[in-house]
Amino acid sequence: MASASPPPSPGSDTRRVRAALMNKICGDEDMFALGSSVAHVVQMASSDDRGAHELAYYVLSDVALTQRVLRLSNTVSYRTASGTPVTTISRAISLLGFNSVKTAALAMLLVDALSNSAHAQSVRVELEASLCASLVGRELARNSFYQGAEEASIGALFKNLGPLLAASHDHARYREINALVAAGKHTVGQASQEVLGTSYDALSEAVLGEWKIPEVIVRSLAPLPPGVQKVAASRGEWMRQVASFSMDVSRMMARMAHPAGTNEAKALLARYGAALNLDAAKMEELLASVEREMNGLLESMNMKPQPKPDEAPGGGLPNVLMLASLGGADDAGAAGCHPSGKPYNARDLLLAGVQDVTQMRASGQNRLNELILAVLETLYRSMGFRFATVVLQDARSGQYRARVAFGEQEESRKAGFVFPAESGRDVFHLAMENAADLMISDATAPKIRELLPAWHRKLLPDARSFIVLPLVVGKAQLGLFYADRAHAAPEGVPPDETALIKALKGQLLAALCPSS
Repeated sequence: MASASPPPSPGSDTRRVRAALMNKICGDEDMFALGSSVAHVVQMASSDDRGAHELAYYVLSDVALTQRVLRLSNTVSYRTASGTPVTTISRAISLLGFNSVKTAALAMLLVDALSNSAHAQSVRVELEASLCASLVGRELARNSFYQGAEEASIGALFKNLGPLLAASHDHARYREINALVAAGKHTVGQASQEVLGTSYDALSEAVLGEWKIPEVIVRSLAPLPPGVQKVAASRGEWMRQVASFSMDVSRMMARMAHPAGTNEAKALLARYGAALNLDAAKMEELLASVEREMNGLLESMNMKPQPKPDEAPGGGLPNVLMLASLGGADDAGAAGCHPSGKPYNARDLLLAGVQDVTQMRASGQNRLNELILAVLETLYRSMGFRFATVVLQDARSGQYRARVAFGEQEESRKAGFVFPAESGRDVFHLAMENAADLMISDATAPKIRELLPAWHRKLLPDARSFIVLPLVVGKAQLGLFYADRAHAAPEGVPPDETALIKALKGQLLAALCPSS
């Protein structure tokens, strides 16, 4: 008689749970899309103007993300001293800083991808913990001497990815883990290892590895040894300390309304203070700053946390947060659009953009490329164009070349937007020779068609309406702005909008030739 098969070991059970959870996460199309988006944003470098343009273009390609970043830059925490509203992503990046917008965009990607889970309340608890941890990490990075310290805020954001994914994709086991922790006999790491067959930190590392996130960020999620932390010997070790501390602070802030000076805050100082150069005063300042910025971040995403209790509970998990709708209306699109795609409120959007660019120039803190980006973005968004670029003369090659662009197929179209500097009888050379701003409402009209060069007809065969704004100072033809739509624009450009477009261009010309 055949002997009975031995019962499966507990280890094989947990291995199956771990494998099933990873398959569920990595096989989910929405999670795959999230991973691709996260990897793209993480890899954006802040070292040159290209990074700022790439981030601006990425944000602008998502209407909801655009509105959230603009709302964030107009919250009390970031509002400019003059009170002038921020209306362009380019200026938001200038005002908030490249890395702040980058981390905020990553946080907003997580919110969009996971907030509509069937277990929304649990997921939102974990989302808020992630958002808060990223802000703690950012505060510590601001005062760090390490190069690339801002990556710590990304590590802090992802430190909580394991619980977030478990709450979203395997809620029953997420509740089991919470129950074990609440009983007081397991740490979070022990409970997640027992239930899932992998710790939350290891789950986070595995998923970020699948998403091709840089190794230095992935390694920052590894747990720290127990006890008092010493000053880090390397940037990698410091990032691990920041990620762990940020998550601990985030959990503490979720449990109590006034954590500064409490026993829990003192315990965190005892563990991390020497390593992260924190004392009681600095800790209190950090908590106040994070709370202000957290309120602004939640406000920008139409999220309202439930009021916290005055004292922390004896242990266990943070109170469930009741958050409002995450979607929010598209503020810019509320006024509607013409069939061409041009917003009905183009004048208001142009006016706001002119004020934005004027203030950027007045501050004296912005580089020329940042002003070019702001002007181009204002034209692109305010007038509803599908593609917009700025073209400047390259003296070495004797050509005009597109330098930056927004819109559909921006990379390929920018690469192909090149034409010789020698004078010709086409719409672009004629505009520059006559310093004439051209607004073409129907590019298929025979007389207009005759003036379109062959390279333009090949590159943009479906352009039905477009503008050309030459950048000319004296007799120097510096280049031009070009923007188009795939639809005719019979509504045209009324005088008040024309005046604002000229004012916008005038600000850039003044920056290009300040002595003129």
